[in-house]
Amino acid sequence: MISIIASDLDGTLLTPDHKIAHYTQDVLQRLHAIGKHFVFATGRHHIDVADMRNQIGIPAYMITSNGACVHNAKGELIFQQDLDPQIIRQAIDLVKHDPELKIHIFRHNDWLLSAEDPNLKNLHLSFSYQLFDVEKPPTENVSKLFITRDDQDHEQLVPWEEAFKTTFGDHANIAFSTPWCLEIMDANVSKGHALKAVANDLQLTLNNCIAFGDGMNDVEMLSMAHQGFIMGTAHDKLKAALPNHPLIGDCADQAVAHYLETHLL
Repeated sequence: MISIIASDLDGTLLTPDHKIAHYTQDVLQRLHAIGKHFVFATGRHHIDVADMRNQIGIPAYMITSNGACVHNAKGELIFQQDLDPQIIRQAIDLVKHDPELKIHIFRHNDWLLSAEDPNLKNLHLSFSYQLFDVEKPPTENVSKLFITRDDQDHEQLVPWEEAFKTTFGDHANIAFSTPWCLEIMDANVSKGHALKAVANDLQLTLNNCIAFGDGMNDVEMLSMAHQGFIMGTAHDKLKAALPNHPLIGDCADQAVAHYLETHLL
């Protein structure tokens, strides 16, 4: 029986303007009422996601920073895996001289950024960044590091993906959360392994889980769940990586909520 529903946020559960629509909120509340366990599974910071959870009004689990942190329905931290300080220093040294890049660091309770980006304030109204010095970066209590470009040019970030993979090998998990956001986590971190931690906490298994996603950071979760669903608007790399996984539609049409209402309510 499907008891756990895990969903990515941006490009999947949220509308294109990064909001939770009323219909989606209603479906999630009704699922909670019949005993289903909902899981936010996102690259976002846990403080940011906690605000969304409060908005919906259900005691959902939270997989955040692409699986580096997991909080249970009471908001208690049940799993955490930080990034090696040496990897943080090496990654920043690799990219800090490229003026087109912005370097982001998620620590346990804050978000640090290498340069101002006013556009981000529109996406995270109640959680914002502080600036840090790339010559003296913080390296402790870091959940993940990621780089972005203002022009959101995916092809300009692809060489950096290769550079990170060459430099860190199997010591880090490198993945695009969106085509314009390249992320570095600990090698033992993924949304899939975090979903397993959620299932264990509920004394269930991954066979009790379904999952929804649209990015390469969702591959493990979609593969490990009993059934994974890919958004029709997902990047072609994800569709190619999981060619046998069904496509369900567009986040603009609240495709996840429609699927859940049709099949679980």
